[in-house]
Amino acid sequence: MFATIDWAQPWYASVRGAAALAAQEHADVIPAFNARVAALGLVNHADLPLRFVPQASLPEGTAYEEFIGATGNVPTRDNLHDFFNGLVWLTFPLVKRQLNALQAAQIARDGVGKSRGPARDAATIFDENAALLVVQDDADGAALVEALRNHRWREAFVTRAAQFGASAEVWLFGHALMEKLVAPYKAITAHTRVVMAPAVYFTWPAQQRQAWLDEQVANQLQQEGLNNAGFTPLPVLGIPGWWPAQDDAFYDDTAVFRPKRHTPKQENA
Repeated sequence: MFATIDWAQPWYASVRGAAALAAQEHADVIPAFNARVAALGLVNHADLPLRFVPQASLPEGTAYEEFIGATGNVPTRDNLHDFFNGLVWLTFPLVKRQLNALQAAQIARDGVGKSRGPARDAATIFDENAALLVVQDDADGAALVEALRNHRWREAFVTRAAQFGASAEVWLFGHALMEKLVAPYKAITAHTRVVMAPAVYFTWPAQQRQAWLDEQVANQLQQEGLNNAGFTPLPVLGIPGWWPAQDDAFYDDTAVFRPKRHTPKQENA
């Protein structure tokens, strides 16, 4: 199953290091993850030691997020979805911890109903399908973000292509998003959170950038909470250099690179 993952692809850069370290420990996923979380001293938001456990450990009728918050145990199945989830825990533990705190708090307040509620819903989308777009905090960075938010795809990906790698980069976070990219197709789209960074960020080695990003985003979530309005769509195979078929016609596919919808203004009666 895991042999199908092409680790050389740029979209796996964010978890490639965690995957390599885990593979050195054990052949089985759960012992491998537990060896790494123990070495890193990871805990959940209640300061309980984090530990990966078989899915059967999740009591019937107990919400997944509630269980992690109450025990520190992360139910894990032997599949790609949960494998990538574990890698994200090892890569961005502070963000994962804060997302679980938001989810567990809403469950404690409102219970587990038919609707997840706004905070839990946004946290789930973040957890499953988010990408983190780190952009240099300057005029060019702001222009790139504006182009993406307004679906000016050619401006973002062609005119401003040189910014990617130099003063802008994308870190995948969502484990369902990573699972989809095992068999990539053009329409895969991330819910993207923009993070503005100082120029010096782009001079740091990858491990230092990762640690800064983990702390920065976790602090933002703790202070500001989370809602769906903060995401912007990003067709990930449109990122410059992420797909070999990015010829001149690539971005003309409006089924993927959709124009911005404009809500008509209501006229005064």
